[in-house]
Amino acid sequence: MMTNEAIQEDEPSDHFSVFSSQISKIKYSYNKIREVKSYRVGELFSAYRDILWDDGRHKYNVSSFIGEIDEILLGERFSAFDQGTLDNLIGTLRQRGNSNATINRKMAALSKLLRKAHKMGDIHSLPEFRRQKERAGRIRFLERDEEARLFAAIKNRSEDAYRLSVFLVDTGCRLGEALGLIWNDIQEHRVSFWITKSGRSRTIPMTERVKEVIKLPATEGRRPKGPFTKLSQAQFRAIWNDAKAEVGLAADDQVVPHILRHTCASRLVQGGIDIRRVQMWLGHQTLSMTMRYAHLATNDLDGCVTVLETPRGGAAGNAEGSVFSSPLMTAPSASPSKQKAEPAAVKAPRKSSKAK
Repeated sequence: MMTNEAIQEDEPSDHFSVFSSQISKIKYSYNKIREVKSYRVGELFSAYRDILWDDGRHKYNVSSFIGEIDEILLGERFSAFDQGTLDNLIGTLRQRGNSNATINRKMAALSKLLRKAHKMGDIHSLPEFRRQKERAGRIRFLERDEEARLFAAIKNRSEDAYRLSVFLVDTGCRLGEALGLIWNDIQEHRVSFWITKSGRSRTIPMTERVKEVIKLPATEGRRPKGPFTKLSQAQFRAIWNDAKAEVGLAADDQVVPHILRHTCASRLVQGGIDIRRVQMWLGHQTLSMTMRYAHLATNDLDGCVTVLETPRGGAAGNAEGSVFSSPLMTAPSASPSKQKAEPAAVKAPRKSSKAK
């Protein structure tokens, strides 16, 4: 036991040294100490791209997004991605003319990559990704005469590209979904899409002209793997752009192959197909994506014009025949004057029998 004299001495006594060594046994372990490294965005993408994204058009787009981000960051290496860096990145993309929708797609790819790197211990800090508010833009679709002129110009250049165009506008599928079809995906009157953007397969019936265009012309040689496997996306887009210029649509930047999907959706909604079925047909993951076309279902509002154009007196008199009449709006069984009870008869006062 320590004495008071030992505690009062200027220098620690031997007893204090022994005491402190007994109660302060500290163990140091170097097993979990890691060297802090720094990485470029491009290096992280090279490490995890095959893990995070499947091969296909989407992976190609993500590669382009990450390449642009790495270029904006000037190849800077980092061990932590701070909020200031993210804000500056978004500001630069907006200065380059990127819409909020485009910025959201690029930030979604970056966020996915950084979250994976953080989980693997490559970086130790992540910023907060906030979705930019997107405006509902105008949806462009082809009128019947535009389709006829454009498809005729495409057919003059390539029979295969024409068959693909008809298939796209009548099925509403994406270009990559059509090019990835094999013969086993086509059964009698239906076609199944297994490789989709949402990752969910779907099966839809085929129109009569789709049944015709999936038939390959009789040619010599080995049968291709699918109805449109002879074409690549680059070949089809080149033919599309040439035909688009020929029919006078070169200046319209919305007339791209994806417009055929918009055209299919628009025709379904305008034809009276309910929005839930349109969602199933297109393979949208959420109903909000399909709601972009809901404003085209104007037939449901035609009755409003009838009500507005009818004079007030006529509208009141014809309430039973109105398109919006409610079963609760029924005429009363009798007029208020007839329903009012008659007052009870007033009895005359009795005369007193006693004379005054």
